[in-house]
Amino acid sequence: MKDHIKKSLFLYFATLLLGIGGFSCSNFLDVVPDNTGTLEDVFSTKEQAWNALSRVYHSLPLINSHLYGEYPLGDEYRVYMQNQVENRSIADVINRGDQTAMDPYLGLWSGTRGAWNLYQAIYDTNLFMANIDAVGDMTETEKADWKAQAKFMNAYYTFLLVQHYGPVVIADKVLSVNATGDELYPRRTKVEDCFQYIIRLINEAIPNLRESANVDVYGQVDKTVATAIKAKILMFRASPFFNGNTDYSQFLDTDGQPFFPQTYDIQKWKDALDAVNEAIDVCEKNGKGLYRYDKNIYGYDRADYEANRDVMQTLYDLRMLVVDPWNKELVWGFSNVPVDAHNDWQAITNIPLPSGYDSYGGTYDVFCCYGSTGATLAAAERYYTKNGLPMDEDLTFNYNARYDVTVTPSTGSTEYEKTRGLLQPDCPVAGMYLNRELRFYANLGITGGYFRSHSNRIATLMFAEQPGGRYAKFGVQYIATGIGMQKFVHPDTKAGAAARLLKFPYPIMRMADLYLMKAEALTQFMDAPNQEVYDAINKVRRRAGIPDVETVWSNPEITKTVNKHKTKKGMLEIILRERDNEFAFEGQHYWDVVRYKNAVTEFSKSSIGWNNTGANAETFFVRTIYQQNKFSRKNYLWPIDIEELHINKNLVQNPWWQ
Repeated sequence: MKDHIKKSLFLYFATLLLGIGGFSCSNFLDVVPDNTGTLEDVFSTKEQAWNALSRVYHSLPLINSHLYGEYPLGDEYRVYMQNQVENRSIADVINRGDQTAMDPYLGLWSGTRGAWNLYQAIYDTNLFMANIDAVGDMTETEKADWKAQAKFMNAYYTFLLVQHYGPVVIADKVLSVNATGDELYPRRTKVEDCFQYIIRLINEAIPNLRESANVDVYGQVDKTVATAIKAKILMFRASPFFNGNTDYSQFLDTDGQPFFPQTYDIQKWKDALDAVNEAIDVCEKNGKGLYRYDKNIYGYDRADYEANRDVMQTLYDLRMLVVDPWNKELVWGFSNVPVDAHNDWQAITNIPLPSGYDSYGGTYDVFCCYGSTGATLAAAERYYTKNGLPMDEDLTFNYNARYDVTVTPSTGSTEYEKTRGLLQPDCPVAGMYLNRELRFYANLGITGGYFRSHSNRIATLMFAEQPGGRYAKFGVQYIATGIGMQKFVHPDTKAGAAARLLKFPYPIMRMADLYLMKAEALTQFMDAPNQEVYDAINKVRRRAGIPDVETVWSNPEITKTVNKHKTKKGMLEIILRERDNEFAFEGQHYWDVVRYKNAVTEFSKSSIGWNNTGANAETFFVRTIYQQNKFSRKNYLWPIDIEELHINKNLVQNPWWQ
């Protein structure tokens, strides 16, 4: 084991300066390789220590990576598997129920199958904190700030381990090469003690962090980031999976006591609420808020904008929300370049395109999220109607005909004027494509809708033989489910090469999350919802262009379940559905379902889309199963690599993975 420590030290020095190599960089996390030699070199000057600081961030999981990210987990995506290649998306392998303890997929504990080793990352933070004071050409304030960033990252990496594994080993110091006993063979720590450790570190870090990171270091942790992530962590701590989860009553520590708290504690929701309120205050004080598009409307949309101003303004607010780089809503963004990006772009840059589809082709692979990934029908159906209600709750929506083929309104009709800029006229579509909320049209790429590029607006069709559809001249690339995603494609991205991709940070935390977290924590802590709950959720709903929650849910002419919002259970369902729609495809839905212990039911359903071989509406709009997914109770926690258990006999495996 001492050899293992020495090996870790060697690896640290060998890889330490995967940093930015300088002081001026608009995306701090967009790291590039550099090299150095010894520990003294690393902390000899501010410039060298700067590289060491970037190394502290370097092991953030690649959440924006198609191959190695977790965002495809759950039921929102379906990945087309060329020749059934198993590792086209590692997350999709997990969705099928093929996780293994022999060599875990996305194994953060040991760094297996596409994941960074987060214990190595935590070791990096400890080494940084232990040595930053040795740097001579830094002020004490700078050292305190950088040390606080490293301390926060230690806490955040530990949280990610708890999120995935439950009880983890607390790594709070740099081990000596002479370490023995339990230092070399540590035991797992109870879940509640892990959360207490994480929150203590963040509380210690916050006072020394700058209020808000400057433009030259976007991506670094500041007070807005730290307070917001602290609130998020406390929300997990309060949620049913970690708060009184008796499913793990027989998962015992060496003292014979359960690793998971067995008694529900409502005070944890109060702690989360206090943290959310603090985060909102800090963020708003530093200029954060919900995004509004205030730039020029693209020329091809100007006529529709003038004729349908309110709808089109909201559409632009939603369409540009994620892709407008470093906008005011983004609290913390991830800007590392995925390690698979080069290969992905090599695969798509020579796709032959029909005339007039330059931008569509160039963003095609990103449009469907790095290689033929489509949105599932389940994700598309979760979006609200135009009244801000689920389709099956809206009395004005023909739910039973949602899969039937219909036609969009004709030019010149009253109904067409309401859909100008959203839907093509006289186009055959499924019934569920009409009368939906604007997030549906802004986020999805649908037959009968539009894809906005830099130079032209493309009338999108996903039928076979059409651009985006199967058998079109894209080689093996096509959108698997017949439903694309525009949410992560900037309209200014162009075809032909990766250099023409307009980059933006992938959202780790944005302000809408804080407002919906406030609504959730308030509802959980109180006996019944009140106006403060409604005000919090309505901030997000109003930006989406849908009615206030208390207005629509109290109207018996519109909703089936009148006054659902007045009950605690009903309001929680409404809030979680709002989160589904607001954060669709951002990787949040999976963890929301897990923390409420609903994953066995929700994630064991088939991945369904439209029939991608259909060349017309009648044959295309047919529900088609593309994959049978499986989520069993063991999948709530990731397995620890069996090799780790062989090395450290004090470790116990997570339940049902033996």
